[in-house]
Amino acid sequence: MNATPRDFKTLPLSERIQLVEDIWDSIAEETAATPFFVAEDVAEFHQRLAAHQKEPASSVPWDEVRTQLFKAPR
Repeated sequence: MNATPRDFKTLPLSERIQLVEDIWDSIAEETAATPFFVAEDVAEFHQRLAAHQKEPASSVPWDEVRTQLFKAPR
């Protein structure tokens, strides 16, 4: 498959589908090797969890966060 971005529409449907699958597979391969969380993220999570366990009242319930987040602007 030697299509450029300009002429991909000239390819038969089966080759366009194959092109999309090849692109998707290449993205999956690249991201599979990349850790979703880096060490700093994990450390931050543990720090926040410990702070919450020490003082649970300091947290804001999800319902309250969601209400504020999706509240119409004033």
